[in-house]
Amino acid sequence: MTTVTDTKPAPPRAKKRQASVLFDAPGPKARMRHNILTLIAAIVILGIIYVVIARFHKEGQLQGKLWKPFIQGSTWTDYILPGIGGTLKASLAAAVLALIFGVVFGLARLSDHRWIRIPAGAIVEFFRAIPLLILIFFVFSGPPTIANALNREFPEVSAFAALVIGLMLYNGSVLAEIFRAGINSVPRGQSEAAYAIGLRKGGVMRLILIPQATTAMMPAIVSQLVVLLKDSALGWIIAYEDLLNTGYRLIPTQYGNLIPAAIVIALIYIAMNLSLSYLATWLEKRSRRSRKSSAKTLGTGGALPGAGMSQDAVMPT
Repeated sequence: MTTVTDTKPAPPRAKKRQASVLFDAPGPKARMRHNILTLIAAIVILGIIYVVIARFHKEGQLQGKLWKPFIQGSTWTDYILPGIGGTLKASLAAAVLALIFGVVFGLARLSDHRWIRIPAGAIVEFFRAIPLLILIFFVFSGPPTIANALNREFPEVSAFAALVIGLMLYNGSVLAEIFRAGINSVPRGQSEAAYAIGLRKGGVMRLILIPQATTAMMPAIVSQLVVLLKDSALGWIIAYEDLLNTGYRLIPTQYGNLIPAAIVIALIYIAMNLSLSYLATWLEKRSRRSRKSSAKTLGTGGALPGAGMSQDAVMPT
């Protein structure tokens, strides 16, 4: 005869802290030390902020009359909103052209033909090596200067065109390297399998490599577009009417509030960059859920993207 005894379930094991690749999980003393250092750093930062605010107050930069223009509608309609429009217009045009430039030259650098690959690489490296400020200034004043030296007429380059071209050449070259690295990051077995079922290189690139590389490239692409948006402020050197020019030059000239204007313009730039980063996060999540841009469709036993055949048709049993 067997007896049944009541057994209590074993208590759940405490979760162990996983060690990182670079260092072991901190113990109690290490965690206490980290908390103390974090508290000290926070106190130091707050102290620096207090000193800065106190200095501004002593110099009279926090007076209400200096901040009053920013609660007036005329300041926004006459200066800030037109400046935001100019910044967004130049940034959007430059971003579209930079993406096209990056795709074309990124794919050109992956070409099997030396006469395409080598010149494309030289162009990309050349424009990546030039400081953007010098590039914008040269596009703006270089062609007319050269034309005058040759006694020829050349139409004047507008500030908008010079800024957009400079942003396109520099950021497009960086994006070309991002596209090339993203496509090369796809495992070679993917392209070899596509070649094995009869796809040509164009089909392999369009149906296999680019859709999988898009998700991996998205964070780097958007980070570069945020840099492009901030770099549009360099149009100030050629008197382009952007947010920095209208908000940081014209408003202080009118009201004598340089520090408040700098703070407000900086907050507007931060808001625009955070909005673009949020949009990037949303696009990345959406692309990961999409079957067209996710690499999971290649490993689920289903059809290859665009191949139009099932796994059983590709690999007969």
